[in-house]
Amino acid sequence: MSRIACLSSLLALITAVVIVGHDSEASARAMSRVFVNGQPVPVYFNDGDSFRMYGGPFTGRAARLGGYNTLESYGPAHSWGDWHPYEMYILAKVATHHAARGVWHCTGDGSVDGYGRVLLDCPDLAISQIRHGYAHTMQVDDTPARPEYIRAQQEAIRERRGMWAHGVPPFVLTSLHSIHERTNRPTAYNRRVSSRDGHSEPWIHTDQYDECETVCATEIVADEARVRSFARGLREDTVTAPAIAEISNILLIEIVDRFARIEEIPEWVDPELEALIRPRLESARSTGVLGETREERGACMLYVEFQRRYGTGRPGCLRGHGERPTLDGEEVTSSNATPEGDTP
Repeated sequence: MSRIACLSSLLALITAVVIVGHDSEASARAMSRVFVNGQPVPVYFNDGDSFRMYGGPFTGRAARLGGYNTLESYGPAHSWGDWHPYEMYILAKVATHHAARGVWHCTGDGSVDGYGRVLLDCPDLAISQIRHGYAHTMQVDDTPARPEYIRAQQEAIRERRGMWAHGVPPFVLTSLHSIHERTNRPTAYNRRVSSRDGHSEPWIHTDQYDECETVCATEIVADEARVRSFARGLREDTVTAPAIAEISNILLIEIVDRFARIEEIPEWVDPELEALIRPRLESARSTGVLGETREERGACMLYVEFQRRYGTGRPGCLRGHGERPTLDGEEVTSSNATPEGDTP
């Protein structure tokens, strides 16, 4: 049986699982229990990182769970490596099912995101989703994810679980925006999230996308062996070692890798530390110690405007199995690099 056929059967099984509802308004929905600020609340999971609350102080409100992200579940939107888009769509559904079948603990102060959803922090759910490979760490800015989230993700990558089973792109594409959506702005952006530490790097552009167009990132990739060797040297240097003692290996690798790729140091790096290591990084890059960079095809995503993703009128590309992205008639694949671990 093909991978697509097997996963189609799995989707049918997941769809058949129904949990009894908790109130009349949501009686036809599969309900779960989440403790929100210590109070048990019936919720309905829209996907693996959001739900609507049917009780408690935020009753009737939608919630977005911070610190991680699951794949889009409105259709076969994602692809990278050897994955078929429909397989990744099934993974998104598995993430929703995994969230719905557990009991989790969340906290929040009532803050909302740009869509008006209550922002909640649910560490037990986040770590479980990430460790299974059903989700990836995600920050909306340049900062790295929590150490425990990064460790869970690196474990999932090493074990090739979930979304990492058929390729590990440098960045995961989590949103696309065509320039025609930004009528009052000169540029549009796509969000790229690091598979190493979860930080976001915006992809600023002026491109107009067609509905159902597959958009693939082109990533600049550094020489991993050279990057690790240089990071190890910083650990052994008697001048720099004390200054980086509190920085984990994975974040030290990220600092060196980013400078090797795009000559930038993460914004979260302390100014004194930056002043210490920048000259060393500049010298290493200019003399070739950090090796050469190369371009490779990264993660891909299907473009459909938000308003068109749901309901009976959504486009056909979201209702079928989807197709592998192609480039000049050839199937596009992204990085299948060996999982990197956290040792320089």
